Order: sequence, then C-alpha cells, then structure tokens
Amino acid sequence: MDIVLKLRELRRLRGLSQKDVARLTGVGEKTISSFETSARIGSMKLSQLAKLLRVYGFTEEQFFSRKIEELFDPDAIAHRSREEQLIANLAELPTAARNALLERFELMLDSALTVSGPAAPSIRLVDTPKRRSAA
Repeated sequence: MDIVLKLRELRRLRGLSQKDVARLTGVGEKTISSFETSARIGSMKLSQLAKLLRVYGFTEEQFFSRKIEELFDPDAIAHRSREEQLIANLAELPTAARNALLERFELMLDSALTVSGPAAPSIRLVDTPKRRSAA
C-alpha cells in the first residue's frame, strides 16, 4: 500500500475531513489534498507527516509497518499463518521482552529436538551465543 493511500485511508478511518485535519495540524487544506492525490507527495516534509500522523494517532514506525495495512484489509489477518501471526506479535514487543521470549523459545525448541531424536532437523532460530554452562 502506498503512502498516498495510507494517508487518505487513515484520515477517513478517523472520520476526519481534510478541513478538520488542516485545522488540527496547521498544514493547509489544499496541501493535504495534494498529498492525498499524490500531486505533491514527493515534496512532503517529515514535519508535515509527523503532524498528520499525530492527529491520526500513529507513529512513523507504525505508519511504515505492514501491520497498518491490516486496518484496511481485514482479510489479510485471516490469510496469515499461525507462525506469521506469532512473529508479527513478537516483533511489536519491546526489545527486552522479545529477546527474553526468543531465548525461552530457543531452549524449548532445543529440548523438543533432543527428545524427538536424531531424525529431527537441526534448527537455530536466532544467531545468539549458547548459554554458558555453570562451572
């Protein structure tokens, strides 16, 4: 989904007119219109984008993520596999929480592979150093 469409759909999602957004952001109504029709999207300043996103309730990171597209395509969620959904949810966690969960998952996976025997493939999910054994 392109930037122009995202901007237009976010405004509509919030139930705002271009006039409302202009009043709330200080960005001119004609300028907003030109962004949403792609006439001037190439000249958009980052400060203008930040103002628009603040009114829409999104961060720049959220705006440029794939997750935002799911707001406009509910079927996209249904088509994702269980693993894709878990990975998407994991990616949204703070770094410390994500790393802690990955470490635990890696230990569980190693245990499962050990129990299932040598026929199981050797899988390493993340490139992290092995835990040091207590000496």
